[in-house]
Amino acid sequence: MTARRLGLGLLAAVPVAVVAVFFVLPVGAMLQRGVWPDGSFDPGAVLDVLRRPRTGRVLWFTVWTSTVATTAAVLLGVPAAYVLHRLRFPGRALVRTALLVPFVLPTVVVGLAVRELVSASGPLGFLDLDGTPVAILIGLVFFNVAVVVRTVGAAWEGLDRRPAEAGAALGATPAQVFRTVTLPALRPAIVSAASVVFLFCATAFGVVLVLGGVRYSSVETEIYLLTADLLDLPAAAALSLVQMLAVVALLVVVGRLRAVPDPTVRRVSASPARPRRRDLPAVAMTALTLGLVALPVLALLVGSVRREGRWTLDHYRALAGSADGLLQVSVTDALVASLRIAVDATWMSLALGLVVAFVVTRTVRTRAGKRARAVLDGFFMLPLGVSAVTLGFGFLIALDRPPLDLRVSPVLVPIAQALVALPLVVRTLVPVLAGIDDRQRQAAASLGAGPLRTLLTVDLAVVWRPLLAAAGFAFAVSLGEFGATSFIVRPAEPTLPVVIYRLLGHPGALNYGTAMAASVVLAAVTAGVILVVERLRVPGVGSW
Repeated sequence: MTARRLGLGLLAAVPVAVVAVFFVLPVGAMLQRGVWPDGSFDPGAVLDVLRRPRTGRVLWFTVWTSTVATTAAVLLGVPAAYVLHRLRFPGRALVRTALLVPFVLPTVVVGLAVRELVSASGPLGFLDLDGTPVAILIGLVFFNVAVVVRTVGAAWEGLDRRPAEAGAALGATPAQVFRTVTLPALRPAIVSAASVVFLFCATAFGVVLVLGGVRYSSVETEIYLLTADLLDLPAAAALSLVQMLAVVALLVVVGRLRAVPDPTVRRVSASPARPRRRDLPAVAMTALTLGLVALPVLALLVGSVRREGRWTLDHYRALAGSADGLLQVSVTDALVASLRIAVDATWMSLALGLVVAFVVTRTVRTRAGKRARAVLDGFFMLPLGVSAVTLGFGFLIALDRPPLDLRVSPVLVPIAQALVALPLVVRTLVPVLAGIDDRQRQAAASLGAGPLRTLLTVDLAVVWRPLLAAAGFAFAVSLGEFGATSFIVRPAEPTLPVVIYRLLGHPGALNYGTAMAASVVLAAVTAGVILVVERLRVPGVGSW
C-alpha cells in the first residue's frame, strides 16, 4: 500500500510541476503587480482601481450582459435539451452536432460571424444592431447555448419516466408534471449549466473584443486593453485578481451542485419517444435555437464570397498572400502553423490530462486520501478559472529570465494552449475512469497481470474512445485559442485567430473579406473535428 501511494505521488508530481511552472508562476507574477505594485504589500492599490468610474462601468457591463445571456441560453437550451435527448426523429444526431459546433468555434470567428449577421448588409441589418450590446448578447448566447443543451440533456436522458407517468395517471396535466416532477429533478443540472454559462460569458474575450470594440468592454477585454495598450499593469492585475476570485467562487458552486445526489437519475438511459402534439412548443423553440446558430454561420459564409455586390472567390484567393504587406506570412501559412501548434498542444494536454484523471480516480479509503484527491482535482481546474489574457501576459513577465527565458521559444504557445485545454480533457476522462469497477483491476491482478498489463487490459480498453474524443476537443480548443496566444505568439509564426484579428484591425474591404474567408476555413476545420468527436461520444457522458 505504501509503494502504491508513493507511485501515485510520483505520478502526480509531473503534472503538478508543469501547472506550477507554466500556470501558477505566470499568474502569480501578474497578480503580484497588483498587490505589490512597488515591491511592498499594498492591497489598497486594488481598491483604488475598483473605485475608478470606468472600472465600475466595466464590472456592471460584465455582470448584466452575462446574466441576460445566461438567462437566454437557459430559456433556449432547456427545450432543445428535451427535444434532442428525449425525442426520436430523423436527423437528431445532425442537429445535436450542429448545436455543439458554436461552443468550440474560435471566439474571434464567433464575433465576426455575428458582426456580419447584424451589419448593414447582413440578414439582420435592418435592426441596426451593429456596435450595440444586443450584438454582444447574440454572440454570447450563440457561443454558450450548447453548454445548456449538453448538460441538461445528459441529465434528462437518465431520468426515470415512472414518476412523471405516475403524476399523469393521477390526473396532472403535462405542465403540472413538468413543474412538480421533472423540473425539481433537473434543477441541479440546470443551475450547474447556468453557472458554467455565466462563467464563460463573464470571461468571454474574442466575442466582446470583436463586437464591442473600444465602446463596450468586459473585465476580460479591459484587462487586455490595460496590458497591451495602456501598460497599466497594476490595474490589470487588480482586475485579474477580482475576476479570479469571482470565477473560483463560481467553480466551487458548480462543484457542489454536481455533487448533489439525484435519486431520480438512473444509470441506464430511457429510450427516446416519438414527438407528440404536446411537444410542439419545445420543437418550435428548438427550431428557433437552430436558426440562431445557423444564421451567423450562413451570414459569414455568404459574406466571404461577396465583394462589392457580386459573387467572387477573391477573398479565398487572397489567403495565399500576405494581405498587402500587413502580415509577415500568408494566411495559409498561418493555418498550417495553427494546425501544427494545435497538434503539439493536444498531445501535451492529453498526456497531462490522462495522468491527472488516472490519479484522481484511484480508489482511496482514508479521509486524508479523499481530501488530497479532491484538492488535486481542483488544482488542475484552476486554468478554467483564470483569464487567458492574464495567463498570456503572465508568461511575458514571469518567463523572461534564465533558466526560464522562454518568451521567444516556439514551445510556449502550445504549452499555453495545452493548459487552456487541460480542464476539458480531465473532465472528459474522469467520469469514464471513475466508472470502472475496481474489482476488474483486482481480478486482473489476481490472474497474474502486473500494474502495466492491468492498465492496458482494463483501463485502456474502456478509455480509448473517450481519449480520442478528448483529443478532438483539445485540438479544436487549441486551434481557436486567442486570449493567451495573442500575447506570446511570434510575429513570424502567428496562429490563424491572431491573423484574423489583425486583418479586422486594419481598414479595407479586402482585409475584411479575407478575414471572413479565413474564418470560414477555420470554422470548417473545427466543425470537422467535432463531427468526428460526436461519433466517438460515450453514451451517458454528455456534460462538461
